[in-house]
Amino acid sequence: MPVFNETFRFNKLEPAELHNYALRFRLYAVRKMNRVRMMGEKLFYLRNLNQEGEMEVSLLLEPRSNLTSGDSQISLSVISHSDSASSTQSLSHGGTPELLVGLSYNATTGRLSVEVIKGSHFRNLALNRPPDTYAKLSLLNSVGQEMSRCKTSIRRGQPNPVYKETFIFQVALFQLSEVTLMISIYNRRSMKRKEMIGWISMGQNSSGDEEQNHWLEMKESKSYQVCRWHTLLES
Repeated sequence: MPVFNETFRFNKLEPAELHNYALRFRLYAVRKMNRVRMMGEKLFYLRNLNQEGEMEVSLLLEPRSNLTSGDSQISLSVISHSDSASSTQSLSHGGTPELLVGLSYNATTGRLSVEVIKGSHFRNLALNRPPDTYAKLSLLNSVGQEMSRCKTSIRRGQPNPVYKETFIFQVALFQLSEVTLMISIYNRRSMKRKEMIGWISMGQNSSGDEEQNHWLEMKESKSYQVCRWHTLLES
């Protein structure tokens, strides 16, 4: 059993506002070539905190494969404020770039809905300041030809940007197993220069097990949105 024995401190928290916040704990497994995989996560709501002294709490991590759309939405709404506010802390402590994506599909209308919700630990490799980022979405057919593309607006100076933009792709039910959705995150350094922070793909050519599972869950969800965090692959 691993023993970490590390202490983290959070400043500028008003006692009267603690009930509005939560801590999100995530456990990662480091794989080959510095690739990581999230094993589980758990939210601890600070309204349960003992403000009179120290307290010890055991948390049962929820396996990532068991996290529901509601769990992801809760983690987004509870901590998005603290994520955005702690931009310098995120930069200094590093972390793996991740993206929260929501998927739903209506078999009757053939509408594939993709919501780019938020990012985490986006870094500007060239400059010591938060990046200006946007997401580019491409839908590819079975032979890799681009069928449709779109992108979000730019979020400036945010390592943990909140996008909350939804895009609709028209995909017939018989095509759903033959298409690939690619989502790439770019840092716009100037009007003519950009660099890719990372990417994922889902569908026929999924970039990993988590992405493949997310796509399968979407197909089985009967039009309900399924939200999942994804670790971005390096370009």
